[in-house]
Amino acid sequence: MKVVTGADQPNPFIPITIVVGAIGLLGFSVLTNSRVTVTAPAFAAIVLIAVAYRTILSWRWLLGFICLVILFIPIKRYSLPASLPFSLEPYRVLVAFVGVAWLTSLLIDPRVRFRRTGLDGPLMCFLFVVLIGVVSNHARVATVSCEVYKKLAFFASFIIVIYLIASVLRHARDIELIVSVLTVGGAILAIFAVIERRTNYNVFNHLQTVIPFLRLNPANIPSVPFGQTGRLRVFASAQHSIALGAAFAMLFPLALYRARERARLLWWISALLLGMGALSTGSRTAVVMLVVECIVFIWLRFKEMRRLWPLLIPALLFVHFAAPGALGSVRSSFFPKGGIVQEQTKASVGSGRLATLGPALRTEFHDPLVGEGFGTRVTKDTAIARKNGPILDDEWLGILLETGVLGALSLAWMFLRFIRRCGREAKVDHSPRGWLLASITASVAAFAVGMTFYDAFSFIQVTFLLFILLGLGTATRSCSAAEWVAVPERASAGRATVRPAPASP
Repeated sequence: MKVVTGADQPNPFIPITIVVGAIGLLGFSVLTNSRVTVTAPAFAAIVLIAVAYRTILSWRWLLGFICLVILFIPIKRYSLPASLPFSLEPYRVLVAFVGVAWLTSLLIDPRVRFRRTGLDGPLMCFLFVVLIGVVSNHARVATVSCEVYKKLAFFASFIIVIYLIASVLRHARDIELIVSVLTVGGAILAIFAVIERRTNYNVFNHLQTVIPFLRLNPANIPSVPFGQTGRLRVFASAQHSIALGAAFAMLFPLALYRARERARLLWWISALLLGMGALSTGSRTAVVMLVVECIVFIWLRFKEMRRLWPLLIPALLFVHFAAPGALGSVRSSFFPKGGIVQEQTKASVGSGRLATLGPALRTEFHDPLVGEGFGTRVTKDTAIARKNGPILDDEWLGILLETGVLGALSLAWMFLRFIRRCGREAKVDHSPRGWLLASITASVAAFAVGMTFYDAFSFIQVTFLLFILLGLGTATRSCSAAEWVAVPERASAGRATVRPAPASP
């Protein structure tokens, strides 16, 4: 199996045959009163692939489709109709297809080569600690084996995404496409989040009316009231409003990069929408992540950030009128009655981070080196496992309990190495490449800090975004700055607009 990259003289016979055959089958379905609402989208997809397969099956567009599916099809809320022991979700099918295509191409296509990421040491060290922890805690693992295997499979897919992106995105135009997809997709998602905040209507709970082959799982539709306000928290396509706010915060630096480099209203509006989407969730974690990103930008781009400060006031005014109450909700969440420390310490175990910290360390921190086993903590009863620990709302604490000090240090090593390497190059490279590296560094640093305030790895959408950004950062570092001076300003333009590379200060 090999992803098609195109040839100089394509043979149209096979695509035309597929199109004609699909149209004939669709007509037969209509005449026989078959389920046209199900078959029509499938036939349309077949026709689209047959006509434009050279574009659709290129690596960058396959990765773009993965990004769109992760952004817009809620994970665990929808599945595909299939009789399997596990839920067949769209993102699993797409990631598996692209992953197998990549592994196959590594074997048979000389143009596709495995590329090291610079994170190999920390990742291998973490995986080794995970393996030792699972083996040494075999009795505990046996009681929740399905959960452990599922989480191991998830983490393996995350690592595959890093190496896949680093190996197949070899040019600036490919990286720019993925950045554009993430930015525009995130901005559209933010619009729906703001609508949900104002109306309590989540459009992502009704995707099956637009995509008939999706099967909605009503039990996984989230509905959580926001304090005493009487309205629901904003979830959009995420599993939780905190994870949604974190996703918006991670995409915000990419929009700033596009706005700064393209200097177009569309990208400034995208950045504004992403910031507004993060605030509309009412999540303190999202605000903390935005602050971390500002600190990173000040560290890497102090002069440029100083020029952008005047935009802060009109941006806050726009958020105030577009999403009434968003700023007030953020303020009240940081300054609750009695103070935030008292709120966290006086809560019951499993409902407050500080209230849970001490009991969790006393009762669950049995093996300081390799922990109690990766994926063995179950925080709510399921059909296949019983609850064996409280909700921590602190991923670093969860990593410490499950993989011990060695696992936590390995993961911290990964973050620090990535931030140091990308940040160092971003500081000396004042081309668009340097700006993109600075933006990715800000997003990854924000995720690392945000892990302290929620169970980050439990939410697949935002975790996928992290590993996509790690792959994008690795791919960007492997490209030269000269590639970014001739990236097309418009996708519809027939030629690239060459911009002179900025001189180093």
